[in-house]
Amino acid sequence: MRYLITLLLSMAVLVTAGCGFRLQGTTQVPEELRTLQLSTSDPYGPLARAVREQLRLSNVKIVEHGRADIPVLKITGSSENTETVSIYQDGKAAEKQLNFYLNAQVIMPDGAVYPLQSRVERAFFDNPLEALAKDAENDLVKQEMREQAARILVRKLLIIHSAEQQKAEARNAIQPTDTVTQQ
Repeated sequence: MRYLITLLLSMAVLVTAGCGFRLQGTTQVPEELRTLQLSTSDPYGPLARAVREQLRLSNVKIVEHGRADIPVLKITGSSENTETVSIYQDGKAAEKQLNFYLNAQVIMPDGAVYPLQSRVERAFFDNPLEALAKDAENDLVKQEMREQAARILVRKLLIIHSAEQQKAEARNAIQPTDTVTQQ
């Protein structure tokens, strides 16, 4: 019986390892983006902290001082808006939809700029009888939205990797024809 349990447990480990299973919250960031400089107008704000934490969870080294040979992840802006989704009979808002937008760009050492955007939406029930709890819950939901937007932003770094590969392939395709015409 013990042999059977060991065998089943081993098979489960092999199956999850073989299918590319990874723990939630980690992204395999491409090699050229493993070292980044983070640039933002508020380096100690909650959004910058959330982005920095997600980069660290994905094993990205963050360089504080600018160097020309390191890509820069620049947070260009963020915005929040609230829309009323439903109302009570007395006309007060019952449910709101919170939207959070995060705009950033990655500036590569060769000068290429890749804009990135993430958007997070959440529903929020607005109970006018619990004003203090509502404010605390609203703050918590907004922090979770910033963290989720930061996770989305880190995942979108994979798009830059594929764009850089396509650019390198295009350069390699052009170079052999140039050498033939020069001879």
